[in-house]
Amino acid sequence: MPGPLTEILRDRIAAAGPIPFRDFMDAALYHPEHGYYASGRARIGRGGDFFTSVSTGPLFGALLARQFAEMWTRLGEPAEFTIVEQGAHRGDFARDVLTALRAQSPSCFAATRYAIIEPSDFLRAAQNETLAEFAARVRWFPTLDALPPFTGVHFSNELPDAFPVHAVAWDGGAWRESHVALDGDRFVFTDRAITGTALQNALAQLPPVPAGYRTEINLAAPAWIAALAARLTRGFVLVIDYGFSRAEYYRPERTTGTLTGYAQHRRVDDLLAAPGATDLTAHVDFTTLAECAIAAGLRLAGFTDQHHFIVALGAQHFPAHVPGTAASQRELRAFKTLMHPQMMGRSFHVLALEKLAGPALLAGFRFARDPQAALGID
Repeated sequence: MPGPLTEILRDRIAAAGPIPFRDFMDAALYHPEHGYYASGRARIGRGGDFFTSVSTGPLFGALLARQFAEMWTRLGEPAEFTIVEQGAHRGDFARDVLTALRAQSPSCFAATRYAIIEPSDFLRAAQNETLAEFAARVRWFPTLDALPPFTGVHFSNELPDAFPVHAVAWDGGAWRESHVALDGDRFVFTDRAITGTALQNALAQLPPVPAGYRTEINLAAPAWIAALAARLTRGFVLVIDYGFSRAEYYRPERTTGTLTGYAQHRRVDDLLAAPGATDLTAHVDFTTLAECAIAAGLRLAGFTDQHHFIVALGAQHFPAHVPGTAASQRELRAFKTLMHPQMMGRSFHVLALEKLAGPALLAGFRFARDPQAALGID
């Protein structure tokens, strides 16, 4: 039986005609009552629709806590160090980071304040419950614009991949934008002429592609990174997500783009069939994101895959633990999942940006290539 969001979108299209896929994706994920994320329908882990690095257990947070503590030191150990998380889901990562900081870096923990950007009342309530132990140092903000200027680090894990994207197709003579129309009761794709200047400008940066080529343009990510740069007084931005450099993203051979839907750990064949019940996602163009960050006043501080990032942080973490214990065996299994090239290690990438924090290399990028070369930035 169709869900309530299906009926809402059908009525909208029946009244006003086809809508850009970007608008369909925005409603499917973020409608305040029925969206996949906003409603709390999104489930992570074995019983949900997808796994994340946080699903492996507290090791991911413990490793990132070491990186955050180093950032605090690089900033001169400020008396107030703010970790801002966006896309915090139910708060497990925040709990793991704060628990690890308290044990590993008590001085940094004493200075740390944790801010969560969360527009969903449902998720905010879940986060509040998860973080009850740390209630005195956690604050919530509904939007990035509501966040006061801060010194510290903004962290996100699998956030820009969930920004609504424009789906486009090259017909051999011009780019056209994919819209969602009705065929009876079914949602179907239909391509229309592009009118938006911002989308046209972004498409002008793409290399030549063959007729029939389909891909995506994420205009929300540049706007997001510019707004974030304006809130960061001094410190870092750390983005972890799956994606590519621009040259790799828009290879002529990648003819069907990266737009994907997931439900119960499986790809769905029809992206339009169940809005609000399916996770819709597209890979991140890290080159464009980095270029927009630089234009907004941030410096490119590192770029690598999660394999090399986790291995570098693991070299700091594991010598501090007693081998052979049950806890250490669980951590080693989680470590292998996080860094294994055929699991999360190569599909996920880590982008670091900084403002007024100095050029020294962060520990997580110890084994990384030059970030400008890796991203194809001159």
